[in-house]
Amino acid sequence: MQTLVNKPLLLDSTSAEWELDGVARYRRDQISQWIFARRAASFGEMTDLPAGLRETLDTNYELRAISLVHVQGSRDTTRKLLWSLRGGDYVESVLIPASPDLYGERADRFTLCISTQVGCAYGCRFCASGLEGFKRNLSAGEIVAQIMETERVTGEKINNLVFMGMGEPLANYKNLMRAMDIINAPKGLNIGARHITVSTSGLAPVIRKLAEDPRQIRLALSLHGATDEVRDRIMPVNKKYPLAELLDACAYHSDRKKKMMTFEYILINGVNDGLDQAAMLARHATRIHAKVNLIPYNKVEGMDWVRPSMKRIHAFAARVREGGAVATVRLEKGHDIDAACGQLRLRRVREDAAGDPKVVAPAEGAEPRSA
Repeated sequence: MQTLVNKPLLLDSTSAEWELDGVARYRRDQISQWIFARRAASFGEMTDLPAGLRETLDTNYELRAISLVHVQGSRDTTRKLLWSLRGGDYVESVLIPASPDLYGERADRFTLCISTQVGCAYGCRFCASGLEGFKRNLSAGEIVAQIMETERVTGEKINNLVFMGMGEPLANYKNLMRAMDIINAPKGLNIGARHITVSTSGLAPVIRKLAEDPRQIRLALSLHGATDEVRDRIMPVNKKYPLAELLDACAYHSDRKKKMMTFEYILINGVNDGLDQAAMLARHATRIHAKVNLIPYNKVEGMDWVRPSMKRIHAFAARVREGGAVATVRLEKGHDIDAACGQLRLRRVREDAAGDPKVVAPAEGAEPRSA
């Protein structure tokens, strides 16, 4: 595991936690304004701060947590962004535009899919994120920086956040919640909790913990199998937290939050797309009061699984709806740019190991548009 630089990230803490003895509150507010509103790239840009304070900040803190390596995709469609972290690791984010023609959403509505770990320890059989193993948790600042840097390099304003990128968010709970403090803060990114969804592979005890948190964050469960037999085959976490325990935790969460959750269900041909699974999935969803998001499998290099035919996908969706559950089939986004979690990072890591880096950073983009 690579060692991080010693200088802490300013974004890892809220302004009240910055170790700046004797610095007045209004000065802290000025710093926050420079970081979150003006998106300063260095402490030297904060020209209304005393020179001594800027020097103190530069000596004691790092401001930039990540740097852009590559953007894959075009401006008017899904874009995958590969980031380099301090210490040389890589993570991905995916910027997803709305589809107003299908869902009636605003044309300028953008969702960002965020990573919370370098690699993943949970080994879901359909996912590229864990193929190189787990390396470390992202800090709060590295999580927040994905939002800020995506806005900076793409010129788009992020309206919604989904923690569905690399890693298991609930396995990095402390840093995730610290990042939420910064994301939600009026003097931070000021994105409301109702516009944030956290996805989990099924850490039942932490789902219960999240249920006790006062934030109105939405929850999505990466279910992908409606019986223990199927889920065991593709999601090793199910052996530790089998469906009965997991669904009880989800029911507890729904009861506490009074909010509909989402079951994410990737459809893999011949693995979990049988109509018996559809019927059982509908039963789970109606019990928990969850909606079902059906996702045709995105091919991962080196894995043999494939997506079902559209005929099988629609038959599966129809059976779920017949069981009384709300079910949608996710619109195709990112299949042509390998948008499944971890693929771009995996390619870069293997190129680095081979001494053959092919990814070149593009020119930086415009400032983000206002909401």
